[in-house]
Amino acid sequence: MRTSKIALSLACLGMAASCGGGGSPTPSPVATSPSPTPSPAPSSAACSLQNRQQFARDVIDEWYLFPDLVDTSAQAANYNSVQAYIDALVAPARAQDKDRFFSYITSIEEEEAFFNQGSSAGFGFRLSYDLGNRRIFIAETFDSTPALGANIERGSELLGIGTNASNIVTVNSLLATGGPDAVIEALGPSDPGVTRILRIIDASGVEREVSISKADYALDPVPRYGAQIINDGGKQVGYIRLTNFIDPAIDDLREAFGNFRAAGVTELVIDLRYNGGGGINVNEFFADLMGADLDGEVFETIAFRDSKSQFNDVYRFNARPQSIAPTKIAFITTFGTASASEALINGMQPYLGNNLAIVGENTFGKPVGQSAFDLPDCDDRLRIVTIKLENANGNGEYFNGLAATVPNTCRAQDDLTADFGDPDEGMLSVALDFLAGRSCTAIAGGPATAKLAARRGLLQPDRPDTVIEREIPGAY
Repeated sequence: MRTSKIALSLACLGMAASCGGGGSPTPSPVATSPSPTPSPAPSSAACSLQNRQQFARDVIDEWYLFPDLVDTSAQAANYNSVQAYIDALVAPARAQDKDRFFSYITSIEEEEAFFNQGSSAGFGFRLSYDLGNRRIFIAETFDSTPALGANIERGSELLGIGTNASNIVTVNSLLATGGPDAVIEALGPSDPGVTRILRIIDASGVEREVSISKADYALDPVPRYGAQIINDGGKQVGYIRLTNFIDPAIDDLREAFGNFRAAGVTELVIDLRYNGGGGINVNEFFADLMGADLDGEVFETIAFRDSKSQFNDVYRFNARPQSIAPTKIAFITTFGTASASEALINGMQPYLGNNLAIVGENTFGKPVGQSAFDLPDCDDRLRIVTIKLENANGNGEYFNGLAATVPNTCRAQDDLTADFGDPDEGMLSVALDFLAGRSCTAIAGGPATAKLAARRGLLQPDRPDTVIEREIPGAY
């Protein structure tokens, strides 16, 4: 079933409208998504740096959402990569916080493997840091991964990293000398077979050294503890934790909401605390499952630049057999909550009013999206900001996060001493308080408070440059 006239997907640092194929992206008048005119198969010269940079320039000139915020004086010859040239072209938009490195070049093969199957390579855990105290913690361990097999669980602390037992360097030293980047470098590249000796201390206080190798694994978007019904003082509350909006999530969401509907659940906690985004088809399907009484109402509008307005679209709720009509929703969020996650919250806001809250921290702030333009023979996928999303009330300017736009916010700490779904876990406990009508302390808006002055957060590069770094913040 189609989700909208335009095939869109939302990523951790951006959303995407698929425009596959080589050549100049010239849409057909009858196409339901931007579709470039086919061109002859490129020769090896077509993958030269000059031609790849020219492709990027042509796409930006025709499709970029902010045509008045492009540095047309930037010369490709002054830059030694496609990405550096893209950065120069869109620098004026970046200066206004409208394109915070949301436009980039990536691998077609790598990205499609992730969005279609959740394919990743790594140890299989997500890390958070406390820079003030120079400490690194396991925030999450993914299912069926080397990390889980080594019994490295949420709440464990990473004390040291080495390539063998004799050269382990302490995390304290790495953070003191090189900050988070030094830890990232010590963990090694995201390639299967990369092995490290990790010194960890489990949540129980047991210290040990573990030899662990990175491997390919499939991310489960609704993992263990990820969908359950919580008995909160006799009231049935539906809890669902979604790690990414990727295609395998659809069946998991359908099953979870079928259970919620059968149990008569009308209040929800939706845990998006590290969720950097994913497919808009999953985002819209998720909305449909909360739209039993909203069939035909506007969930979101999608708008391109004026010259591409023929591709603008409106998505309306499409109630499913498993849909419920929630009366109250608490969304658990952090600065790692971005893109599709924010779009879901923003799209539900007009219909819940004061019965909706974000709990935890302010969100990332990404109300714009990208389209994908491919050079298949070069394995190049160019993702350029091309779209703006708004809810039924016209809200689409949350570049500083959603804290200033939602009716209610409740500040809460990510509690690494408890599992996801545990009613005593810090963020979930406050979310249940909101549903029960108890008071809370509001989240201060703005990017500086969302980042907590960069002293604490998910361990990730300042500039993510791989699919995994963009789509699974803090994953290694």
